[in-house]
Amino acid sequence: MKAEILAVGTELLMGQIANTNAQYISGRLPEVGVGVYYHTVVGDNPSRLKDCLDLALKRSDIVIMTGGLGPTKDDLTKETVAEAFGRELVLHQESLDKIKEFFDKIQRTMTESNKKQAFLPEGSLIIENNNGTAPGCIIEDGSKVVVMLPGPPKEMKPMFDETVLAYFSKKASFKLVSKFLRIFGIGEAAMEERIIDLIDNQTNPTIAPYAKDGEVTLRVTARCQNEEEGDTLIKPVIEEIKNRLGEAVYSVDNKNMEEVAGELLIKNNISISFAESCTGGLLSARITEIPGISAVLAGSMVTYSNDIKANNLGVKEETLNTYGAVSSYTAEEMAVNIRKVMNTKLGLSITGIAGPDGGADDKPVGLVYIALADENGVECTRLNLWGNRNRIRNNTVLNALDIIRRYILKKY
Repeated sequence: MKAEILAVGTELLMGQIANTNAQYISGRLPEVGVGVYYHTVVGDNPSRLKDCLDLALKRSDIVIMTGGLGPTKDDLTKETVAEAFGRELVLHQESLDKIKEFFDKIQRTMTESNKKQAFLPEGSLIIENNNGTAPGCIIEDGSKVVVMLPGPPKEMKPMFDETVLAYFSKKASFKLVSKFLRIFGIGEAAMEERIIDLIDNQTNPTIAPYAKDGEVTLRVTARCQNEEEGDTLIKPVIEEIKNRLGEAVYSVDNKNMEEVAGELLIKNNISISFAESCTGGLLSARITEIPGISAVLAGSMVTYSNDIKANNLGVKEETLNTYGAVSSYTAEEMAVNIRKVMNTKLGLSITGIAGPDGGADDKPVGLVYIALADENGVECTRLNLWGNRNRIRNNTVLNALDIIRRYILKKY
């Protein structure tokens, strides 16, 4: 089944909000054997919306529409679809009752315009909205299916998960099951070279690489009848990739680096503290997104200036004057001292030049030192990163988390 996602909303075209609905739906539809071939975005204009819908129906079996189901005059998705299929909009009393209940619950008066949301194309399958006022619906017309969902993601996602996926699952003759391997510490070209024969000879499952934000992801996808068969097909492929890439594969469950490093710290009950300079607390912010990290993360210091490095963290003035803030010597003292100050098993420090200014011939922009200290000593890693300020800072954090990950895998 070939699908198109048609997002309705001038705010999307103007870049005021991102089209995260299309990304979410595209990620879930392969689970029920539906392939997404096109993404379209159109503003709140009836003639242009009709043109986009007509084109979508010509080239796709399924059109999933988001947005344009609100109570205002420019919310015209239902009206346009009903006209395209020659159907009347009829009152769905259950939906109207739910809208009234919603307004009673929040102690607000329902306006006449809100009743518009309870009018749906005749003969459609109604999709309940338990998180807002706009119900969705599914229209079947011969070989064509149109799904209409509200635009707000907090409403759209549960409606899609609970009703739309189940609807297509019953119709699918097969499904696609995917696993995602996250890889760090090896470039995309070098990674591909190690597994090129697997890619060239792929049939089922298929292997698709793509790079993003300093790391590489491999998607391994099996065409199958059910989840169990998919897992059986995928497992040996994943094992072979892991054998070839080794510890560079940091997750086979599509977890990000902070999840993996944070969970390893928690699982092994390893306390840690950070001293950050050029990342300005970005490492701390990332790892504190992990639930339960408070059990092992004692705290952190953002030691941006030399005065703070010396006076608050205890880095020696001699070290700073002789080698500079961006040096292995300073990084090592930062790591050793933050561990002592916070009384933790591990202390990790970051110091570097994120740019765009501040570089020199001997210390260019992108030079970063990351040191990790434990009770037995300290080890320092030198990085020569490239890109703009944000890219250098983000890649520094990825490298710091990877250093933590590899340390735990080696020691524990």
